[in-house]
Amino acid sequence: MDDVIHEATNDIVDFFSSPNAYRSVLLMIVSIAVAYFASKYLARLIIFIAQKVALRSEQVPDDAVAIRLRQIETYLSVTVAIVRAAVVAVVAYVVWRLWSPVSSSGAAAIGASAFFIVFAGQTLGMVLRDITAGVIMITEQWFHVGDYIKIEPFIDLSGVVERFTLRSTKLRTLSGEVVWVHNQQIQAVHVTPNGVRTLAVDLFTRDIDRAKTELQELIRMMPTGDSLLPKSLKIKKSEQWGADVWRIVVVGQTAPGREWLIENFFVNAIKEIDADKKNRKDRIFMYEPLARHADPAAEKKFKRAMRIKRDE
Repeated sequence: MDDVIHEATNDIVDFFSSPNAYRSVLLMIVSIAVAYFASKYLARLIIFIAQKVALRSEQVPDDAVAIRLRQIETYLSVTVAIVRAAVVAVVAYVVWRLWSPVSSSGAAAIGASAFFIVFAGQTLGMVLRDITAGVIMITEQWFHVGDYIKIEPFIDLSGVVERFTLRSTKLRTLSGEVVWVHNQQIQAVHVTPNGVRTLAVDLFTRDIDRAKTELQELIRMMPTGDSLLPKSLKIKKSEQWGADVWRIVVVGQTAPGREWLIENFFVNAIKEIDADKKNRKDRIFMYEPLARHADPAAEKKFKRAMRIKRDE
């Protein structure tokens, strides 16, 4: 082992003793500097374009166009990583070419081979697994930049996708934390359509006018915002059931993780209206409110899946 180290040291000394050694080192430093600044500003340019695309996707009313723009934003995010990886590869090749006289000896070749085996086994293998998983997710379009997702097998890992590369995925949680996940760790993804959850509350009353008045007052009190209720609740349906019973359906959308605003806060507020009335006939609402998920797309899919005839 000492002989190998001694021979490799002599090769390095011989390399720097040659007349072109310092010129090669200078060329290597210049190449690294040029590559660094080129990748830096190229990445900034791509990120700038991606931000413009993201802004555009938030403004267009057409969902199909918005999805295509998010796909473009995702591809631009991946391009940043590809550009940086390409620059690293070019720099590595230039360094290898400049130091090739040293690597011509047997001792240096053995040392380089040992280093490559360790690097490939410990680092390159992990990176390749990440890249393979990232390519599959991009090809199959699991999700895009700007989508709200929940990642399995983690218990409570969810957020908005800020960045998606071949190697990793960057999330922003509702609490503001930034989370990086290796792509090979992602086993399954829950994607929330349009970034909101749709819920409905069913109510039954004998006095439709008083019920609507009370509900409108509660709706005005509900907090709205991008991370709360994107827009105010709405009385979607009021239909008569029987001679003197009416069914009212209140529908609203919440940011993922804020379902309690409708399931708990709004429902409990409705219960408080009749809290002091022990006689059911005196109550505005006959029964307790029934909160449920009401995603239109899911309802259509389940309607197609159900094989039960309604007249049976």
